[in-house]
Amino acid sequence: MLGPVILAASRSDRMRRLVSAAPVTKQVVDRFIPGETVDAIVPIIEEAVASGLELTMDVVGEDITTPEQAAAARDAYLELIGHLKRLGHGTKAEMSVKLSMFGQALENGHELALANVRPVVEAAAAIGTTVTLDAEDHTTLDSMFAIHEELRKDFPQTGCVIQSYLFRTEDDARRLAADGSRVRLVKGAYKEPASVAYQDKADIDKAYVRVLRILMEGDGYPMVGSHDPRLVAIAQELAHRAGRKLDDYEFQMLYGIRSDEHHRLAAEGHRMRVYTAYGTDWYGYFMRRLAEKPANLLFFLRSMLTKG
Repeated sequence: MLGPVILAASRSDRMRRLVSAAPVTKQVVDRFIPGETVDAIVPIIEEAVASGLELTMDVVGEDITTPEQAAAARDAYLELIGHLKRLGHGTKAEMSVKLSMFGQALENGHELALANVRPVVEAAAAIGTTVTLDAEDHTTLDSMFAIHEELRKDFPQTGCVIQSYLFRTEDDARRLAADGSRVRLVKGAYKEPASVAYQDKADIDKAYVRVLRILMEGDGYPMVGSHDPRLVAIAQELAHRAGRKLDDYEFQMLYGIRSDEHHRLAAEGHRMRVYTAYGTDWYGYFMRRLAEKPANLLFFLRSMLTKG
């Protein structure tokens, strides 16, 4: 399978240099990451909101090695929130954050990440929006869930992400599917060992449906992170069986992937949120998008062959 190979490449400095130097890379990266600065993505935000879509914004960058870099990541999100306030789109765009960007892997990283993310959550709440804590590799999850629980004491709308390919996720879903919770379910995009995660796509999909049923039948607010038409249809059916109205859950899909489906679901009255990343440190994010779906890799390779 190509996925694990690409994920390994996402951590390779040599591959980073090779991919970054390819003449066509910027054109392809722009499909998934529409800008490097807040000002560059303002038109994307405006266009999405005008067409009935909502957004979750991600400032890309995970290779944090100093507390100063973690503080800079915090400040980048605060800058974004300031722009959303001025645009008047606070209720239409939330934030997605990776705690690794806030210093989670550094010395005393749990406390540092909590201290850095809290002002972002506070500022988001002040403009009427929310923050969702992204899931990263399995070694970081206990810390992420603990920070999530701490933040929810003052900001109960704070969301988190769970990944269907991990064996632990069904238990996590049962714990999280409580009144007031916001939980995004994704398949997972990190290379995980067979001791903690399903390796076969069919097993991951089956687990996704099991976890989705737990969330839909629970008391929280499910956020369905998938581009798979079959899983989207299953989510609609499970929501119907659970008696959920269209505003009792939402779909989330990546910017640049199945944009026609974004608009179709929004036109049907669903809440449709587009995960939109921006920033200069795009490499790790870009490589995981390639790993998630063979069509993305084929798109990139075709572009290199025809335009490189």
